[in-house]
Amino acid sequence: MAAQPAGVSRPARRIRSVATVLAVACACPVSGYTDPGRSAAAAADCETALPDSFWRAPVDTLPVHPDSARYVSSIGPSEPLHPDFGSGLVDGQPIGIPITVSDTTVPESKVSFDIAEESDPSGYRIPQNARIENGPASDGDRHVIVWDRGLCKSYELWDAKPQGGNAWHAGGGAVFDLRSNALRPDGWTSADAAGLAILPGLVRYDEAASGRVDHAVRITVPRSDQSFVWPARHQAGAAADPALPPMGLRLRLKGSVDTSQLAPQAKAVAEALKKYGAIVADNGSAWFISGEENSGWDNDQLAGLKGFKGSDFEAVDASGLQQSPDSGAVVPR
Repeated sequence: MAAQPAGVSRPARRIRSVATVLAVACACPVSGYTDPGRSAAAAADCETALPDSFWRAPVDTLPVHPDSARYVSSIGPSEPLHPDFGSGLVDGQPIGIPITVSDTTVPESKVSFDIAEESDPSGYRIPQNARIENGPASDGDRHVIVWDRGLCKSYELWDAKPQGGNAWHAGGGAVFDLRSNALRPDGWTSADAAGLAILPGLVRYDEAASGRVDHAVRITVPRSDQSFVWPARHQAGAAADPALPPMGLRLRLKGSVDTSQLAPQAKAVAEALKKYGAIVADNGSAWFISGEENSGWDNDQLAGLKGFKGSDFEAVDASGLQQSPDSGAVVPR
């Protein structure tokens, strides 16, 4: 067994609550290569979220949610913040959600789904070398995230298993146009329980290395309510309990929390949690924030984040950001 890096530990498997999982396959036609010459220029112009997206909306001055205390209490006020990403191996597996970057348009993949009724049936262009969360032998969530910078889309699968050739099978999946603020249909899941894109909420190494993470971060909670709030589109609740956080809830690190002594990588993440907050996107371990798998992470630096605990957070009333229930664009400020 590999030694455990200081900043990380093996996460618990995600708790996916779906009433009925249907084994309905989608046979999607495979297209040829398209427009390869435009990829380089398009790639340079593709961000993971638009400037007016909820992901990039500052929440440091928004009011505290009236139910903040009980939400934090239900998640775990004494539980530590945990960076669910890093470098190296834990129990022989890589940590974090890998991002497969594709700057060249590849053929469309054939993907079948367990939850076909809430998954996008086609449009996935997944390179054959696409990486799987925690490695190809993982028995965890097995997310596959492809950032297609040529077409500026994110292809996202949960419980993904390669079927050989250009085919995949997954529990669920979604295609996100990164140049659009459109949300998924009301009530639909994605590769995340909240029905949101995963890519924009991952802390990336290049951001932290630059000293600035300019978006909200994906976070998991042990139990959630059977409800969701904008911008989430789906719930995976353990109970109808208003003391539990709904999917889509915005949390933030309190402005009074001292981050000045953190090492650079950890400080960039902590400052983002103050300014942009975290969005409840799935059920899992308490206060686990998501980031990409990357060998550049310094696990000793990231370990500084574990000095914060649930009581250092508060829930935010972000309802005033909503411009339209079906759009992720925020009200101009």
